Amino acid sequence: MSTVEGATLRLERIFDATPEEVFDAWSNPEVLRRWWRADPSWRTPIADVDLRVGGSYRLSMQDPAAEAPHTVVGQYREVRRPELLVYSWSWEEPDGQTGPVSVVTVEFVRDGGRTKVLLTHTGHADSASRDRHGQGWAACLACLESQVFTPAEQAR
Repeated sequence: MSTVEGATLRLERIFDATPEEVFDAWSNPEVLRRWWRADPSWRTPIADVDLRVGGSYRLSMQDPAAEAPHTVVGQYREVRRPELLVYSWSWEEPDGQTGPVSVVTVEFVRDGGRTKVLLTHTGHADSASRDRHGQGWAACLACLESQVFTPAEQAR
């Protein structure tokens, strides 16, 4: 399967946390279970992480109204705490097979006492796939903020 020029997704978000804290939220299974989902009402039944170059991961998110979870798998290509994660990305089909492979790069940039996350997801087959992933990533990042890095004034 080939990719289409312009089918690269780029998102940027700033979190009120250190790069170490945000990196760990992206790589610690316990913390991933708190936020890796497309809606706060969903759950994360699986968060398996072998955080090393060549190590694999498997993450599932599940809508309570759906029978099957949405599961993504891949391997870490670069791991530089607290600056960078690069990993392959492939949706797991119900029969256990995996779909097309794309690549996610997450940069964690110190911005004063906060962290700017720069997410780039390349290798989409077309712009429709890029746009669907963009909606999913935006929702996951919103859950990361609301479920893990809630601003102090909202936590009161």
